[in-house]
Amino acid sequence: MQAYQVRPREDHRGFDLISVALPFGRLWYAGPQAVANAIGYAQFYSRSHDAVIRVYDEAGNVIETHEQAGEFKGDFVTRLGSGTRGGGLNPVTA
Repeated sequence: MQAYQVRPREDHRGFDLISVALPFGRLWYAGPQAVANAIGYAQFYSRSHDAVIRVYDEAGNVIETHEQAGEFKGDFVTRLGSGTRGGGLNPVTA
């Protein structure tokens, strides 16, 4: 399970999205939809695995929690391959 944190920046110029799942470190969001945009990004990029997104206030208290269940479970490549090889239905001609 991946964990994401949405925390207010110390310079009061928006919010940071923080997670070890982010390839380039934290992401900075600003503007009136900063928190919603950070949550949306984390939900979109965690769609293949379970994740929890926690929103913190300036005091460090959790004020919102969002849980994201991954949509792709199991061996996705094997399921795709079974329809085109070995007697399965060909999705192109079916």
